[in-house]
Amino acid sequence: MEKSVAHVALFAAVIAVLGLLPKISLGFGVPITAQTLGVMLCGTILGARRGAMAILLLLLIVALGLPVLAGARGGLGVFVGPTAGFLVGWVPAAFVTGLIMEKWRGAPVALVASVASIIGGILVLYAFGAAGMAIVLNKSLPEAAALTLAFVPGDIVKAIVAGLLTSGLARARPSSLLSRSSA
Repeated sequence: MEKSVAHVALFAAVIAVLGLLPKISLGFGVPITAQTLGVMLCGTILGARRGAMAILLLLLIVALGLPVLAGARGGLGVFVGPTAGFLVGWVPAAFVTGLIMEKWRGAPVALVASVASIIGGILVLYAFGAAGMAIVLNKSLPEAAALTLAFVPGDIVKAIVAGLLTSGLARARPSSLLSRSSA
């Protein structure tokens, strides 16, 4: 139990640290950040339940006002802005990514982690992000979904990086890949 809590806290911190990397601001209020790589890694390394808990911990810290999101943002205001759908979507994104890692064991870890990151960390995340942008920006869902296309190239690179990092961890310290453990 203590190890799980430590892993959850560690990955919440990893996502916060990734928020220190400079963001690329887009005209519609949703920045390109490295934090989605952390969301993907939560799922690929921690698994569904622990990965989602790490995200929930980070979102609690954000809600309390700590400026741990890219651009030193934090506080309740971020949950009503253009990024709200993406922030809420981080939880199911990490969960789905982790669930795929837990269930699909027949292929190489790098492939599974990359595909899981694309499905959970891009497709699931974009569904929430587009819905949030549609509401906040007063756009139709197809218009908001079209805006998310700006993120696709970078997020595919992040999914591949998540796959490679997860595979490297699996080779170096197999017991550290909690998404593949039976506990």
